[in-house]
Amino acid sequence: MEPAIERLTGVFSSVCPLDCPDQCGLLIHKEAGHIVKIEGDPDHPVTQGAICNKVRNMGQRIYDPKRLRYPMKRVGPKGSGQFERVSWEDAIETISGHWKKLIAGAGAESILPYSFYGNMGRIGTEGMDRRFFHRLGASRLLQTICSAAGTEGYRYTMGGSYGIDPEDTIHAKLIIMWGINAVSTNMHQVMLAEKARKNGAQIIVIDVHRNQTGRWADWFIPILPGTDAALALGLMHILFAEGMTDEDFLEQYTVGYEELREHVKYYEPAIVSGITGVPVEDIYRLARMYGETSPSFIRIGNGPQHHDNGGMFVRTISCLPALTGQWLKRGGGAIKGNGGYLNVNTTALQRPDLLAKSTRRINMNLLGSALLELEPRIRSLYVYNANPAVAAPHANKVRQGLEREELFTVVHDLFLTETAAYADIVLPATSSFENTDLYTSYWHHYVQIQQPVIEPYAESKSNVEVFRLLAQAMGFTDSAFQDSEDEMIRQALDHPHNPYLEGVTFEALAERRYAKAQVKPLFPGKLKTPSGKIELYSKAMERRGYPPLPAYVPLPEEDDSPFWFIPAPNHNFLNSTFSNNEKHVRMEKSPKLHMNEADAAALGITEGDAVKVWNRQGECILTAAVGDQVLPGVVVSQGLWSDASAGGKALVNALTPDRLADMGGGAVFFSGKVHVAKQDPQSS
Repeated sequence: MEPAIERLTGVFSSVCPLDCPDQCGLLIHKEAGHIVKIEGDPDHPVTQGAICNKVRNMGQRIYDPKRLRYPMKRVGPKGSGQFERVSWEDAIETISGHWKKLIAGAGAESILPYSFYGNMGRIGTEGMDRRFFHRLGASRLLQTICSAAGTEGYRYTMGGSYGIDPEDTIHAKLIIMWGINAVSTNMHQVMLAEKARKNGAQIIVIDVHRNQTGRWADWFIPILPGTDAALALGLMHILFAEGMTDEDFLEQYTVGYEELREHVKYYEPAIVSGITGVPVEDIYRLARMYGETSPSFIRIGNGPQHHDNGGMFVRTISCLPALTGQWLKRGGGAIKGNGGYLNVNTTALQRPDLLAKSTRRINMNLLGSALLELEPRIRSLYVYNANPAVAAPHANKVRQGLEREELFTVVHDLFLTETAAYADIVLPATSSFENTDLYTSYWHHYVQIQQPVIEPYAESKSNVEVFRLLAQAMGFTDSAFQDSEDEMIRQALDHPHNPYLEGVTFEALAERRYAKAQVKPLFPGKLKTPSGKIELYSKAMERRGYPPLPAYVPLPEEDDSPFWFIPAPNHNFLNSTFSNNEKHVRMEKSPKLHMNEADAAALGITEGDAVKVWNRQGECILTAAVGDQVLPGVVVSQGLWSDASAGGKALVNALTPDRLADMGGGAVFFSGKVHVAKQDPQSS
């Protein structure tokens, strides 16, 4: 059949590129070479035709008149957004020429790539780019901003990112959404839960904010930030004390259950209630529902792991299904992430052998400090698939670093983002629908392929194309830079060490667009932990200086600010993506601060008031949303708003700490504290 890109009109299979667990199958409607409609693919086994408004309206983003059309160089002060058009040849020559001088003088480690998953395609995000920067010898970025702490915590208990098949959760009779606003961030898990609900399942949501998911639940349990591990330990206390544990499962498939039984005796419900804000009777009710209902399923969210104690929280909660033997029940167990099943051959894809010598690693959560304080100095920054001026913690410090006149910055993006405004060279990027790429979900078990549906927009180029051009300009003749996208996909899928990908080939994907990994239930079986079992007691943690048993560690309180501040995601943006697109901004309306009615009354704040939110790092102006949606002492914002759409006054990450979490070098976005006051109209 004629390739989709060559057919001007028709309906074409595609895949959603967003950093979302659902990774939906799509149908792209095209007329005269332009996308006119995006809808869900009803044949996709998991997403089944349902998609969110973010991707449904992505066509307007692709053809947004603000989209970058050609390369540009800076002609005004950094941050001013003043640029003039240049050719691709001039842009590549400028970049490579600058880097050659830096390498000769300061060394290649003075160059830092900064990227994340603004597009989830494996080839574009961790393929030719990694090959290039390995060969260059640049500093390496530790990509820890999202789920690193929780991933490490879960691995100590379960051996890797392996949970149950989400398609099986329709069989659950009790579903606990713990720290995840699934209605906004994992909608197909909600759809599966609705099927389970029709068969009698109860749905419980535990969160700091009664968001859309909390309002959808049968029972919403509000909890104080950073105390989730204490609640999990309190549930374990009751499960052991009241004989609701599966002793046969514990004996056969776990290590350390007797030590855990003794350990959790301390976490009496009265103590746990004082820590968490959850009433004693609710702790008993929740524990008994979990202990007496089978199958029971826990969807472990990213929210609680964005605390200083986030890794230990996930390590702790991941022990719960073992206590009642839920892993043996179809629809029982947990999902933190399922990316382990779809691990591709990263050695073949990223080619670390091109790195001549070990280079320094820089944690992306410390970007501000790295740009301002690290020695030897970072002298050039190359940003792609990310917008750190909005999305990184301690954002004012990041922007201060980006303002350095001697920092040569390149940004490759679809739009002139807040980060791009500080760049010396800006390069226009293709959208996912203009690329060939490989997609692997970190929730369901399907691998998908994207082949181009439309021609590249104006002069835009993909990451793969740009890094090929840069490799050529730098004089790199390695064959790795000649590989096509198709060849790189084949290399990534050729992974004998991952038996789950057996039969998943480029040819199979090209024919059907998606393929399911060969996943079997975890039990009976052997995990990838040192013991091969669920490690309730972890000697590996003990060797690394962590408590070997699950534990609750209180959050540090840096100062006397009265409110815990949780800058949560919203419904219509995905991090900063879509925050500059008018359609999505209209749907989301305005940046709000949710606060308890008692706190608001004490401060003279009423619904709709403009409020100033600040700490020693910065401040922002939000609109008060007053009610009982959060506990006293907690305030919650939603969404990363662009400077343009919020007048530059809603930069919530100006308030977030850039400390690192207890595990994995993760971010602690949700462990900041702030002051709140009604905004003086004279100062707005």
